[in-house]
Amino acid sequence: MKTLKHIMAAFGAICLLTLIITATQKVPDEILDLKLENDPVNKYNVYAIQVPDDLNFAGEAIPLNNPDIYERMDRELLVNTYWQSNALLMFKRAEKYFPIIEPILKKNNIPDDFKYLAVIESGLTNAVSPAGARGFWQIMPETGKEFGLEINSNVDERYHIEKATEVACLYLKQSKERFGSWTLAAAAYNAGNGGISKQLKIQNVNDYYDLLLGEETGRYMFRIVALKEILNNPSTYGFNFKPEDLYKNIPTLKVEIDTPITDFTDFAKQHNINYKLLKLHNPWLREPHLNNKSGKKYTIEIPEKGYYAMP
Repeated sequence: MKTLKHIMAAFGAICLLTLIITATQKVPDEILDLKLENDPVNKYNVYAIQVPDDLNFAGEAIPLNNPDIYERMDRELLVNTYWQSNALLMFKRAEKYFPIIEPILKKNNIPDDFKYLAVIESGLTNAVSPAGARGFWQIMPETGKEFGLEINSNVDERYHIEKATEVACLYLKQSKERFGSWTLAAAAYNAGNGGISKQLKIQNVNDYYDLLLGEETGRYMFRIVALKEILNNPSTYGFNFKPEDLYKNIPTLKVEIDTPITDFTDFAKQHNINYKLLKLHNPWLREPHLNNKSGKKYTIEIPEKGYYAMP
């Protein structure tokens, strides 16, 4: 038995030595090429991103000749290009929601580029932040109320995309008047006017790209510009889709009310939809009823017939 163990151990050592010698030998190029060509795993390639040299936000140039700025821009282009599922969702949602946001920005003389701020704030969803911000524009309760939004447990107009966009425009106008720069106004949307003012004073600079900021605000403008660049040049960054792949906004009828509604399920049925669809098109209605003790006039949107399969 002992002799057999020695024989087996010696045989194992010989096999291991043979494997090592074989593994260290150079594989002929023609064999290696053939292997890679027929290996489906290696069909997927990752490429460095060419950073365009004319990037800007709201007409304000990004100083890409600065190596720090170049690296930070390169990072966001890489992250957002190769986070393909998220970027593709942004293409789909932008088709649905940009037509709502764009005319409001234009009416308020806010540069069109600010629609990309909403993209990075919320992913064009009614997001909820741990700090209490809500909606597409991530408006805090105090800010919303300051600019005239109704915010309570029954109605929260931060979830009303048109009204929230109007408030974002008012805030951005104030910031632009304060800082004289759309780039700083955008950064202040994230860090607050006071936060940006404080850092400009401490660091004795007057430009966003000269500031040393925390992780979130420090990446903020680069993320906005990266999404702007990618969403405007899908094929350049490897995104392929057809118009029918994108989401469409469902046309609605406007129903004005100035009385309480005790049961939105019944209200929805009266308009030939269900409760889910009513809330989907009116996310600012936060409860199954509307208090409206003051007789305020609200506009509720009802999807037009034919877009949803209803029994």
